[in-house]
Amino acid sequence: MYIEKTVRQFTEALSSKEPVPGGGGAAALAGALGNALGSMVANLTVGKEKYKDVESEIKQILQKTQELQEKLLLLIDEDAKVFSSVAAAYKMPKNTEEEKEKKQQALEKALKEACQVPVKIMEYSLEALKLQRRLADIGNKLAISDAGVGALLLKAAVLSGKLNVYINLGGIQDSEFKEKTTEHIEKISGMAEAIADETYRLVLQKLIIQK
Repeated sequence: MYIEKTVRQFTEALSSKEPVPGGGGAAALAGALGNALGSMVANLTVGKEKYKDVESEIKQILQKTQELQEKLLLLIDEDAKVFSSVAAAYKMPKNTEEEKEKKQQALEKALKEACQVPVKIMEYSLEALKLQRRLADIGNKLAISDAGVGALLLKAAVLSGKLNVYINLGGIQDSEFKEKTTEHIEKISGMAEAIADETYRLVLQKLIIQK
């Protein structure tokens, strides 16, 4: 399991010539890190007298970020798992028409499954981004920069996930699946970019004012 490795071990594995972990795993990790910064801001806000009016909401946000963190971490290993199925399908023989048909069916199935992981990365990261945006408003001002960094990492996770969906869609023949998936991820990425950019601008503005 890649999520059990140290930071150095994972980075070295990522830099090797092995296909996994790859961009999908890195996207999931970026999402988990960005979301974790949201948890950090929330933890630094809870219990502070200055923020007692938003204590209840902050606690709810913290619970959600903790749940999202686990989901995003699990997708690091899930991405490696589904890629193995895709790799196996590509290695199937295609010497006869029957073999070609079986290979295409297996590849179609594997690629559709492989699309689901980066789609989930995008969905979970968008959820986390919405929480990050709120934290930029009501979270501990001493940790406001962490909310901004978290938003940028989550934006990267969404856009990276999008690239990983598209590379899998390229080998799929099911036009209806491709159309629906494309529409879904474009909607997510559009929302995510808008929220992340707004959060970044807000945080930067607050930091400049505090300077």
